[in-house]
Amino acid sequence: MTRLLAVLGVLLVALFGASLVVGPAPIGPLSSLEALFDGGQTPLSLVMREIRLPRAILAVMVGASLGLSGAAMQGYLRNPLAEPGLLGISGSAALGAVLAIQTGLAADFALALPLAALAGALIGVLLITLLAGRQGGTLSLILAGIAISALASALVSLVLNLSPNPFATSEIVFWMMGSLADRSMHHVLLALPFVLLGALLLLTLGRPLDAMTLGEDTAEAMGMRVRRVRWRLIIGSALVVGASTAVAGTIGFVGLVVPHLIRPWVGAMPGRLLVSSALGGAAMVLLADVLVRVILPASDLKLGVVTALIGAPLFLHLIYQTRRTLA
Repeated sequence: MTRLLAVLGVLLVALFGASLVVGPAPIGPLSSLEALFDGGQTPLSLVMREIRLPRAILAVMVGASLGLSGAAMQGYLRNPLAEPGLLGISGSAALGAVLAIQTGLAADFALALPLAALAGALIGVLLITLLAGRQGGTLSLILAGIAISALASALVSLVLNLSPNPFATSEIVFWMMGSLADRSMHHVLLALPFVLLGALLLLTLGRPLDAMTLGEDTAEAMGMRVRRVRWRLIIGSALVVGASTAVAGTIGFVGLVVPHLIRPWVGAMPGRLLVSSALGGAAMVLLADVLVRVILPASDLKLGVVTALIGAPLFLHLIYQTRRTLA
């Protein structure tokens, strides 16, 4: 376990460095890093501090949030297909952002879009908790999440259908593909409190998730309060996923694939998967964001497209391995 965390930590630092120095201009890595720390006001220093550094930090925050939330949800729901989008939080946040674009608020106020996405995520969580009920189990939670996700998706489609012109439609579609381009420290500071608070809630679920592998009744008998665990999971996931979607758009596959990739090294204990999945998710989004700038740099390739292109083949390979194991 310690060796795995060390490897993931080294990989994360290397990809963070690559994210800082890789760009469209042919500038050497040492020159880029020197410009970042020299404190000057040269164009390269401003680019490093105002564009590349916030982008790299956001990639870590978004990836860690999605990986951590995916691992916690798969452990609590005991469902290997669970991922942050299952509860409808991503869809609700996307709906809030789409409404901000459609109504013109995003054009009038720079932070209107992420704030609207956060508001959408919080409203989605309230609806999920109302639908699932205080006494509902994991099945009620999954059904409520699927219902909210479907409703949010339908409303996003309605907004797209009612768009006044093709430009508004393309802006909404491009935002939903996910991207970290043109983000600033304002986006980092906006999402950071929610991500930290949500991550803190999710990281405290290690022991309860391990106990729940034996079933909810057994976990209750061991002194775990399953209802509290459920609330911490919902609120923690809402905070990290809502904040991530608010600043980066909809990015799929990270929360689904990363826990599956890491699980063979940590065994069947969900609690041991949380920190490693957060590190793995951050590494995956950093890698995808670097590839966005390397592959077709002039075509504005979207981050969500690259994570899907990375995640889908990996997931298919995992399915093939599982079939061979069961055969």
